[in-house]
Order: sequence, then C-alpha cells, then structure tokens
Amino acid sequence: MPSVRVAVVQAGSILFDSERTLAKAERLMVEAAAGGAKLIVFPEAFAGGYPKGADFGARVGSRTPEGRKLFRRYFESALDVPGPGTARLGAAARTHGAWVVMGAIERDGGTLYCTVLFFAPDGTLAGKHRKLMPAAMERLIWGFGDGTTMPVIETGFGKIGAVICWENYMPLLRAAMYAKGIQFYCAPTVDDRESWQASMRHIALEGRCFVLSACQYSRPAGAEAAETIRGGSVIVGPLGKVLAGPVYDEERILTADLDAGEIAEGKFDLDVAGHYARPDVFRLVVNEESV
Repeated sequence: MPSVRVAVVQAGSILFDSERTLAKAERLMVEAAAGGAKLIVFPEAFAGGYPKGADFGARVGSRTPEGRKLFRRYFESALDVPGPGTARLGAAARTHGAWVVMGAIERDGGTLYCTVLFFAPDGTLAGKHRKLMPAAMERLIWGFGDGTTMPVIETGFGKIGAVICWENYMPLLRAAMYAKGIQFYCAPTVDDRESWQASMRHIALEGRCFVLSACQYSRPAGAEAAETIRGGSVIVGPLGKVLAGPVYDEERILTADLDAGEIAEGKFDLDVAGHYARPDVFRLVVNEESV
C-alpha cells in the first residue's frame, strides 16, 4: 500500500468572524496541499471558534443580558450543515483533491454542536461527528451528539475517523472506533497541556493506528473573549513513535508520510478489536440510532 502525506494544521480561528476564518482555512489548505498533503486535519472548533475563557455571563440559577448577547454573536458565527460555509469548504477540498477533516461549530435549529466535518476530494460532505460529551462549561453552549454521527470512512488510502478533545478519555468510544477499523485516528482538540501528548501516544499504541492531533494556536486580540491556546499538535505512529511535533507557541502545519501497511506490523502482537479481545468475557454495545 503506498504511503500518503498528511498535514495537521495548528492555527487559530478568528473568533466571531466566520468570513475571515473560512478565508484563513482556505489559505491553510493551499499551503498544506502545496506540500503534497492528501489528508488535511484542522483543530477542534476551527470554523466557528473556541471561546476559551468566556463564561457567557452564566452562574448557577442566573444568566446576564451581556452573556446572552455574547452567545448570540457565537451563534451567528456558526455553520449550518449543509450550508454556504460547508459548500465553501467542500469547494476548497475539491480544488486540492484532498480529504479535509474540519473542526466546526454546527448550528442546528437553536442548538450549537461541536462537530467534525469530513470533506472528500470531490468536495462532497462525506460525514460528520458531533461531540458526544462536551466537557465542563462547554455543556452551557453546545448540545450533546449521539451515536448516529460516529463514522469511520474509507478513503482509498485507509480508514479515517475523528474523536474530539476529551472524548478521547472515553474508553468505550475509543473501543468503538477501534472496532470500526479506524486507521487514521484524527483527534482535533484545544487541550494544550503536556499530558495530552501521553494520551495521544497511548491511543496510537492501544489502537495500533496513526494518531493525528490538531490543536488550535491562538492568542486573544483586542477585547475579544478568549484566552491563549498554545498548540501541541502531534502525529504519532501505530507503535507510539512521535513522527511530527509536538509544536507549541506558533502556527505551524505538521506533515508526515504515513504507510497504512505499518498498522499490520503493530497488530501482529496487539489487536484490541481482534485477536487480543475477549468477547466471551467483555462485550461493547453501541447505539447508533437517533435518540
């Protein structure tokens, strides 16, 4: 099986400005594709933004008018899926003939979701994954995904899927992705702590898959409600070897040439969804129906 060049984008969105953020995504795709990337992974919430540090005026039992107005701005910068923003991102994927994995804030009715969008090289929206479990204060601004949006997609060079930020600390969700045969495990995040690196190496070793973790890098501008996100993007091989990164405190596109055939070398002695599983003892039930 031939190798594929992948790119992990470490960059920040322009909070509350979807037009400038989409234009930045297009520029970053141009740069990644110029380097030969056929799979381009963006961070969590890139399109739509991650308002780190904002409290939206919320306390237990009360909300402020100012917080409601801030949420309105956030809501208005989110993407309809499908919609004009996704059409624009799909057109960019088609221009470069690349798979694009894009973290986005999805607007559906009156609810926002932290979502990953998968665009095929022909520009079609090939699937999406909504974050199942927003963490801590994220639950104030995002809804909960369900089992209907947990795709693992065949690309021609391997199977891709995405697990968002602290979803990666849900062992049963990881097990479900391994059972679906994920090979290029995309982990968009805003977790910029050192401990994240240990988690990404563990997942690569556990799943015997390539892990591509894209983290935002952003600093607050003016009076916008945000705190610094310092990066830490990384690419890890199926035996836990770090192939690119981690990189901190700058925007950067990480690249690596990955051979899906190496996964078989890793699964020689560990396949947690196959010969190393004990289905006679343990059983995983996944509900992929709408709730």
